[in-house]
Amino acid sequence: MRILELHCDYVRFKPVSKALKSIGELGEEEKKGVEMKNVMLVMSSFEVGDNAAVLEQAAREVEKNYREVKASAVLCYPYAHLSNNLAKPDEAIKLLNDFLQMVRIYAPDSQKAPFGYYKEFELKCKGHPLAELSKTINAETLEKAVGKLGARQAMVEGTQAKEEPVSDSLKQEEKTKSEFVILDTDGTVTPAERYNYKNNPTLQALADYEIKKVRAYAEEPPHVKLMKEHHLVTYEPASDSGNMRWMPKGLLIKRMLEKAVTDICVDYGALQVETPIMYDYQHPALKSYLNRFPARQYVVKSDEKDYFLRFSACFGQFLFAHDLTISYKNLPMPIYEITHYSFRREQSGELAGLKRLRAFTMPDMHTLCANFEQAKKEFERQYGLCLDWNRDLQIPIEATFRVQKEFFNENKGWYVHMVKKIGKPIMVELFDLRYAYFITKFEFNFIDNNMKAAGMSTVQIDVENGERFDITYTDEKGQKQFPLILHTSIPGAIDRVLFAILEREAAAIKQGKTPSFPLWLAPTQVRLIPISDSHKEYCEKVLEELRKHKVRVDFDDRGETFQSKIRNAEKEWIPFVCVIGDKEVKSGELSVRIRSTGKQENMKLQHLVSLVEKETHFVNLGSILRMRNLGMEKRSVYRLAFVLESVNRNILAVSKSLETRRFDYFVVVRSENRELFRKALKQIVCVIHNQLYVAVFRHFRRTHFTAEAQRNKLLSCAHAKHGRSPFNRRIQE
Repeated sequence: MRILELHCDYVRFKPVSKALKSIGELGEEEKKGVEMKNVMLVMSSFEVGDNAAVLEQAAREVEKNYREVKASAVLCYPYAHLSNNLAKPDEAIKLLNDFLQMVRIYAPDSQKAPFGYYKEFELKCKGHPLAELSKTINAETLEKAVGKLGARQAMVEGTQAKEEPVSDSLKQEEKTKSEFVILDTDGTVTPAERYNYKNNPTLQALADYEIKKVRAYAEEPPHVKLMKEHHLVTYEPASDSGNMRWMPKGLLIKRMLEKAVTDICVDYGALQVETPIMYDYQHPALKSYLNRFPARQYVVKSDEKDYFLRFSACFGQFLFAHDLTISYKNLPMPIYEITHYSFRREQSGELAGLKRLRAFTMPDMHTLCANFEQAKKEFERQYGLCLDWNRDLQIPIEATFRVQKEFFNENKGWYVHMVKKIGKPIMVELFDLRYAYFITKFEFNFIDNNMKAAGMSTVQIDVENGERFDITYTDEKGQKQFPLILHTSIPGAIDRVLFAILEREAAAIKQGKTPSFPLWLAPTQVRLIPISDSHKEYCEKVLEELRKHKVRVDFDDRGETFQSKIRNAEKEWIPFVCVIGDKEVKSGELSVRIRSTGKQENMKLQHLVSLVEKETHFVNLGSILRMRNLGMEKRSVYRLAFVLESVNRNILAVSKSLETRRFDYFVVVRSENRELFRKALKQIVCVIHNQLYVAVFRHFRRTHFTAEAQRNKLLSCAHAKHGRSPFNRRIQE
């Protein structure tokens, strides 16, 4: 391989005509040519016998000069006139592409000139001593050099990775000047640096985190120790940093969180899809979108193309929506996917346990909306879903809104309304120039033990990608329109939810409190510990009975001392520890140590089952938001899980609603007899688990109930005390 390096003020070139008939046609953009400034022009000829070792050595030689002259980029320019021993065209093209990828590791904005074309070019070479250098590198020379050292093969150390390509959005975000303010519940706006944080230290921590932008950790976050101690997650040394190894107990928690949020989104009305994890860099819409998304990408190569690994489900869902025929009657239309693999090339200094990863799982929903009025309405509903999710998991949050200043001034009352929903001041970032595709978004942030913020839930109003991906719907007048798009992740990354739970429990340990997992997430909910070997047979029977009730239970039959088994159960944060001895075998009762109270209680097996079910068997909270047409507050309404076997025949079986997709089910009442209806309704409520608070029906046919009477009747039909959990096992309809 022969190279001529020229450090130039500028280089301009434009393809004129083909030099080789076998070369493919250029795209319209490529035909226009390129101008690059402060560029290292590397004119190169690829020769017979050139291999990866030659390319790596050449890339190292170029890197050295590139850094010394402080060029902005490298232009790889195939120039056949440097050699009379040229490689075949198809081999040379591959060598050129591989060489460019090696150079892009340290010079991400580097480009190449088309191979096999006559080109007109103009350049202005600088006049310093390093401006013009030529080198010859070949495999034979390398092999002879290493042969003298006793090596069998030349292995050239690759160039040191510095930084992958960075999107225009990230560059613009760094330049954009933002104003941070605190918006209070009464509508008062105060500059963040002048706000009195006396009663809200976590909001101050959020403000400091956002304004000072110190992301790196000086010490290991405490959740890292806990995730290892509980054998949940650990680092994978054979992979890239930020790619984790999930062990059985950790994966169980992760899958339950995934199921919970998926149930919420599907009940919300989302169409569930699955899309690829890699996409073509040169796809026109995707290439444009990459430069409007503030994230760094992994790059993979297949054949002669570069692909990037997705950092969200946006790409696949937008391309899916592009192929749909959509009417305004279908809007708003949510599309949902749980991306088990999303990738972002976060900077290494910011990687910290489960907080910030390079490969993570994110439930991602995109809602197509007809206009701003509809988008704001759905935004607020999804804001409520996110608020409920974090409250149900008891994750303390602080809110940040990011919004273009003009949009904020026009909609200030709307933002104040949402501040009142959360019930405490929020931070607002106001920016004049949109550095990304959204005009506004919110983030719920968890403040960890190092007083650093971690973004959890988010919803964003996207004003660009409907047009960028040519997603259209037909409006009332029959005309094509581009929708607005809401980007929504109710929990944020699933990995980060576990991070927040472990950080919260680490704080509890510091305060001398008893740490625990939420019962519905505990990998083992009940542990059976026999006092002696003679009690193992009885433990087996209890074990099988608890499993029949879907309780996650195990049996400690190891050859350890009784005290050691108790200590081990404490270390694993087991919610219920059942000690079984002679007394328990005779009485049929269990001696249960309850972690949440620290008490030891005797109870029947069925009572223990009910304690577990109380926390885990609920109807899905995602259905709550569909009740808005009845004018009911979402916190006071649960959807009825229908059990109709014992109900009067006048109540028909559950039917799919054909009128609107916002209601999954309705019940048809054919009787005009008010007493008969009341009796049937009472039968239904009695059959359902006593935590059901209210039964809701979408349609009542040929009854004398007004909408208000229906609402009052339903709200008064049951007032049993109820708990709530985002893990909701559906009662089979």
